[in-house]
Amino acid sequence: MGRYASAERRTKETDIRIEIDLDGDGTGKIDTGIGFFDHMMDGFARHGLLNLGITCRGDLSVDCHHSIEDIGIVLGETIARALGDKKGISRYGHCLLPMDETLILCAVDLGGRPYLVFDAEFAGEKCGDMDTQMAREFFYAVSYSAKMNIHIKKIYGSNDHHIMEGIFKAFARSLRSACQPDPRVGGIPSTKGVL
Repeated sequence: MGRYASAERRTKETDIRIEIDLDGDGTGKIDTGIGFFDHMMDGFARHGLLNLGITCRGDLSVDCHHSIEDIGIVLGETIARALGDKKGISRYGHCLLPMDETLILCAVDLGGRPYLVFDAEFAGEKCGDMDTQMAREFFYAVSYSAKMNIHIKKIYGSNDHHIMEGIFKAFARSLRSACQPDPRVGGIPSTKGVL
């Protein structure tokens, strides 16, 4: 099918390149300089069944904010480019994902309108070398640059690692479902005729 795209972003704070194949096998080649975030993005690729390459050189001597936010921007751009005109896709996807004591709900709409609802709290300030507050910033950036609705809710959970990993995996599964071609969709899945 060949739903592949790439994008780059260079600023005084970050130098990023991302490649994505929405019809891949879950292979991730991730190097952001933020070990925990690499782990999250590798899980995103694996559970989304997409091939994902990310390289980022950011101002980590400051903190992880610019790198993670800008990766979200570029990832959203590559997803939007790879989807093209969105003909024949399912459009909507959702996942209820358990991870040990944690349960995460995620739903997405690839309908062309950006919006994020992020209802999840963390007990600590960090997971590894990633600031926990950057989870919301990342998904906000993805939602706006990809022009998609993303709704994320922690139903319950107490371990920050499980919560964070559950969120990224639930998003991966939801996006995978939304991008999935539906043979019964004879064009653009919208009454407007455009997404």
